[in-house]
Amino acid sequence: MAKGYWVSVYRTISDTDKLAAYDELARPAVQAGGGRVLSRGEHVAVYDAGIAERTILIEFDSFEQAVAARESEAYQKALAALDDGVERDFRIIEGLD
Repeated sequence: MAKGYWVSVYRTISDTDKLAAYDELARPAVQAGGGRVLSRGEHVAVYDAGIAERTILIEFDSFEQAVAARESEAYQKALAALDDGVERDFRIIEGLD
């Protein structure tokens, strides 16, 4: 079964307090959904039209598990706390294996 990945690239962070509140709620929601953070940082080599801001990569055992974690009640609470504190590109992609 192919793994699933959350890929989140932050374009701008306008409210660090909202981001901190989101992080506090998102971390346990992701863990409860079976997610493992593979990369979380601001040290990024950017090419083409990329933006050098925060990038997060989270792995799940399956694509379906990744989607379910995103739709979970716990993660929806984290999103509500984040509100308009950031602008980001968030995708769930299926792995090759």
